[in-house]
Amino acid sequence: MVPRLLLRALSRAPALGPGAPSRPLSAGPGPGQFLQHSIVPTMHYQDSLPRLPIPKLEDTIRRYLSAQKPLLSDDQFRKTEQFCKSFENGTGKELHKQLVAHDKQNKHTSYISGQGFDRHLFALRYLATAKGTTLPELYLDPAYGQINHNILSTSTLNSPAVSLGGFAPVVPDGFGVGYAVHDNWIGCNISSYPGRNAREFLQCVEKSLEDMFDVFEGKPIKT
Repeated sequence: MVPRLLLRALSRAPALGPGAPSRPLSAGPGPGQFLQHSIVPTMHYQDSLPRLPIPKLEDTIRRYLSAQKPLLSDDQFRKTEQFCKSFENGTGKELHKQLVAHDKQNKHTSYISGQGFDRHLFALRYLATAKGTTLPELYLDPAYGQINHNILSTSTLNSPAVSLGGFAPVVPDGFGVGYAVHDNWIGCNISSYPGRNAREFLQCVEKSLEDMFDVFEGKPIKT
């Protein structure tokens, strides 16, 4: 199921399709002016940006455990801590060295970076799989599977070459949300498998956007 929502700077019309309820994103002086057309192309300064360093393995493990703690019981968390400690002092340490070496050989891009833990751990897992290494216990931990079960997967698709696009959910009970924000319209495609109601989700997206427009225009939010 792939319902589509287009919010354009047009007169109001039936929802859930081209010509859906809409308002201009920039309409003269006022709160709406925070969205402006830019003459600078997207990614124009990408090559001048510094490459971000790969985070330390112990920092990634610490962030991972911090994210897991609210989701697990005390017993589950202690088991996950053991898996993490074993990984950090064992296979993970060697995989991290290989990742750093790989990054140094590929200076045209940042292989993995930032303060998050998910991409770092994924990169280490990818290296282990690619080299035929036995998958460390950390990746077999049910907690790792739980925190990587992404029900909501989103991506922007802004490009002059793309009118509107989308992609499938990354898990059977999830939603895939492809969206674009332009000068005078916002659009998104919501995809799901039969077990989820994508049309109902789309109606919630529309209501959220309408509420935001009301706030920007100083109007009360409709209940």
